[in-house]
Amino acid sequence: MKVHGNLTGLKPSQRDRLEKLYDRKVPKERIISGPLAQSIAELSFETGRQVGLTLDRAGRVVHVIVGEAEKLFLPDLGRARAGRSRFRGVRLVHTHLRGEGLTRDDLTDLSRLQLDLIAAVLVSSDGRPEHLEHTHLLPIGNDPAWARPTRTRLHEDTLDFDAFIAGLEDEFARSTVGAIETQGQVRALAVHVTTKSKADAEESLRELGELANTAGVLIVDRVVQRRPQLDPKFVIGRGKLDELLLRSMQLDCELIVFDQDLSPAQVRAIGDATDAKVIDRSQLILDIFARRAHTREGKLQVELAQLRYALPRLAHKTTALSRLMGGVGGRGPGETKLELDRRRARDRIHRLEREIEDLETHRATLRARRSSRDVPVVSIVGYTNAGKSTLFNAITQSAVLAEDKLFATLDTTTRRLRFPAERELVMTDTVGFIRDLPKDLVAAFKATLEELHEADLLLHIVDCADPRHPQQIEAVERVLADLGLLDRPRLRVFNKTDRLDPALAENLCAGAGALGVSALRRDTLRPLLAEVEARVWRGPLTTERAADWMPEVLADDTPSQPGPASSP
Repeated sequence: MKVHGNLTGLKPSQRDRLEKLYDRKVPKERIISGPLAQSIAELSFETGRQVGLTLDRAGRVVHVIVGEAEKLFLPDLGRARAGRSRFRGVRLVHTHLRGEGLTRDDLTDLSRLQLDLIAAVLVSSDGRPEHLEHTHLLPIGNDPAWARPTRTRLHEDTLDFDAFIAGLEDEFARSTVGAIETQGQVRALAVHVTTKSKADAEESLRELGELANTAGVLIVDRVVQRRPQLDPKFVIGRGKLDELLLRSMQLDCELIVFDQDLSPAQVRAIGDATDAKVIDRSQLILDIFARRAHTREGKLQVELAQLRYALPRLAHKTTALSRLMGGVGGRGPGETKLELDRRRARDRIHRLEREIEDLETHRATLRARRSSRDVPVVSIVGYTNAGKSTLFNAITQSAVLAEDKLFATLDTTTRRLRFPAERELVMTDTVGFIRDLPKDLVAAFKATLEELHEADLLLHIVDCADPRHPQQIEAVERVLADLGLLDRPRLRVFNKTDRLDPALAENLCAGAGALGVSALRRDTLRPLLAEVEARVWRGPLTTERAADWMPEVLADDTPSQPGPASSP
């Protein structure tokens, strides 16, 4: 078995005694046995260095470690957790040569590694193990997060370790499970690191919580840090990273969601440091799209976006050995799995791009046919969950899925409507926009969003009852600008006015130059339809109509999609 740490200058006999420590075993009810404590104290006294052991719950020695006089550098303990996914299932017992108790570094190791317990054997001036000092983590709500260290003479320590760790795990379980029924949801921590004000961060985290809810993730706590600049390796500061690890353990979280995009290296570094799965905002949005895409075209577009996002993340820490060997006489048997995965991903991306191009051509043909009939197009756009699909259903008497969740609509739906004087128009319901929409997603949905370039009028739907609606309007305008759509005629519509005081709703609409409606109230839609008719055909209304008049729905004009869906 390998002895870890600083072995420089050790005598062969000392190395041999260190290796033999792996053959020792401690009773399950003891933190460390007296004879084993005597052995590491003697070795520590002779070498002038700290000596440490990690012990599993059966009392077996897992690691033997040699440090410096005042510090122990721990090896990689692996990612596996024991004890109901909270504790690592090992404890650390190490020597202190100068009679000092547990240090801040010891407490950091306790929380960062999620150890069952950490203990220091205090070595006397003549090399004997005199005292034992130990501590452990506490459940959520305690500050500090660890118990006050207990110091006793080694032979007087009465802690029954086996019973203690079982009771501690029960205490952690009660503190995390009792209050909230998760119903199978993944428990997660939300993290936002900002160089701006924390108020903006809180608003952004609220939206991240809504995204998480849509994805079936339960955000159990939020962490916000304001920094002069983001840490290039961890994004968050090291102290906050330690706090993050501790909270993820206390709250039994298996996922950490960052409210900003992370590089592949940052995802790996944070995951290694916290022993949890780490995703960023873009990955969360992609997961929602993958869940909600139902048509062949939608599934192709989401898969393309996922592959473009994942391709750079297939790399390991280095690509220098991505092929085994090269050159005459040195060619290996073939590609490594990493390179094979990359090549397959690139091949699949090219295939998806070709299929989406075929769909784009098909859509262009349908748009040309529609243009030849001189049928105007009105497209509904807006921030996600602004009520676009509910409004579309109310106008077209359809049953498109409409939920109080972000990105309930992904697949474009089209209806052909007849207005008076035998005039027809086509109305389309499109995917909602959001702040910082992933670029890969925008690129993948290019074929779908191409419909907006043919629109004679864009209805920009805004949830005026949301206090963040001014920022949401700006976000939609930025996406439209990125798509080159600011030259399209637009009509701003403030939806959900029924949730506001009528006077306030009227003032908001007047200030923004918007029409106020409630998609749930049919009588509020008449002015909107009249304005659509006037703008599309650029003239006065031809007839007087009753307040409950609605256009006639002629057909589902959603383009049919050629060919069967391809297999991955």
